[in-house]
Amino acid sequence: MSEASSLTNHFLIALPSLQDPNFSRTVTYICEHTGEGTMGLVINRPSALQLTDILHHMDIGERPDTPSDMPIFIGGPVQEDRGFLLHTPAKRWESTLLIGDDLAVTTSQDLVRALARNEGPEEILFALGYAGWGPGQLEQELQQDAWIFGPASKDILFHTPVEERWEAAARLAGVDVNLISNTGGHA
Repeated sequence: MSEASSLTNHFLIALPSLQDPNFSRTVTYICEHTGEGTMGLVINRPSALQLTDILHHMDIGERPDTPSDMPIFIGGPVQEDRGFLLHTPAKRWESTLLIGDDLAVTTSQDLVRALARNEGPEEILFALGYAGWGPGQLEQELQQDAWIFGPASKDILFHTPVEERWEAAARLAGVDVNLISNTGGHA
């Protein structure tokens, strides 16, 4: 896959016809898209967990200024017990993948510990699990009209209310999902 055709740093938006319960009406931020496969994080499926739940599970103490009400998202059906933190890269952490010039995804505990101390990045999305596709799999699903893709937006990632992200991402891609039929598309 050439860099010019990469979907890295794009939104993958499920069409209304996509009935897979893992992805129905989702927006997935694509962190990496190469000839070896694709990895992304669903950004509009909050779980019942909050940051304090994760901190307690990891035996990390919190402080009074810990952002305890930070939601934890269901990032996808792969490795659902592993945390992925999508953030503005104020600094590099132990295990960080830079995505373009202004976003990164980190999987290391040093960032979680920094969050407990209220020292993490200001713009951050914490997800458990990720969405993954093998070589060519996503391209095949795109041909089957299961998805559309469009440019990513930090405003949608970090500031748009969760319940509005699907329609907002589609609008950014030039599509009104309310005008699309619910038939067709298989993932």
